[in-house]
Amino acid sequence: MNVLIVEDDDGMAAALEEALGVHGFRTHRVGTGTEALDHVAHAGFGLVLLDLGLPDLDGHEVCRRIREVSCVPVVALSGRTEELDRVMALHLGADDFVAKPFSRHELVARIRAILRRAGGCSLHGTSQASPPTTVPSYQPVFPSLIPAQAPAPTMVPAAAAPAPAPLPAPPPLMRPHTAAEEQDGEQPRVALGPLQAGPIQLDPRTRKVFVHGEEIRITRKEFDLLTMLLEEPGTVVERQEIMSRVWDENWFGSTRTLDVHVGSLRTKLGNTQWIETIRGVGYRLAVPTAAPA
Repeated sequence: MNVLIVEDDDGMAAALEEALGVHGFRTHRVGTGTEALDHVAHAGFGLVLLDLGLPDLDGHEVCRRIREVSCVPVVALSGRTEELDRVMALHLGADDFVAKPFSRHELVARIRAILRRAGGCSLHGTSQASPPTTVPSYQPVFPSLIPAQAPAPTMVPAAAAPAPAPLPAPPPLMRPHTAAEEQDGEQPRVALGPLQAGPIQLDPRTRKVFVHGEEIRITRKEFDLLTMLLEEPGTVVERQEIMSRVWDENWFGSTRTLDVHVGSLRTKLGNTQWIETIRGVGYRLAVPTAAPA
């Protein structure tokens, strides 16, 4: 399977080529919309990864022109995640939209899902639109043992049906190991109640956050980030550890997304000094143990 990568960022393009190569795809990379249109028209590609922020042509226009000449599956990639950008890309012919930064595993899964659905286009051969590995149709191993018509299922009276076994009690909420605990062999602690530091209170079970007794609304990523900082107030949490736990260890793109979430969380907490930046290392929670009088 040949994949055309349309990406002007050298670092992102290299990461995409490496990730797809590991999963058995052959790749070719171009950096402009003009080159992309030329390659789609004259070369056989099974899928196009199209960055919408190109230096010469707008990615939406490139997508529209590709769709005029080919049914090749197109996955749009963009750091612009507004609804209008997503809707325009899909309306103009993209088969999927993936926001940057993204997980390598999610991208490959989306590509394989699109390739399973692709095919039957007069402009784009079905042989190119097939995924690297196909699942054969089901064939019975012993056809002579399968009756021509399956008998009607036997109905079991409701009274004779056994009562379902009770569901087991859910396990207690566990806090993941920290690096220090893994080295020392310490067992993870059970979060029996809310986490609290000064006026900040967080309940992992209800996923609610309160500051001075008033609930504040934060996103899922901000909640997971604040949970890590509240588990050990005053302790520096490294950037890589945060990215691995809150996002994904195979996350594509810059860790700048972490800084954006920290800035948003500071604003929502109402005090920008509560989350300290340790330059070159990470972040720590520096909330006073008592609320100011």
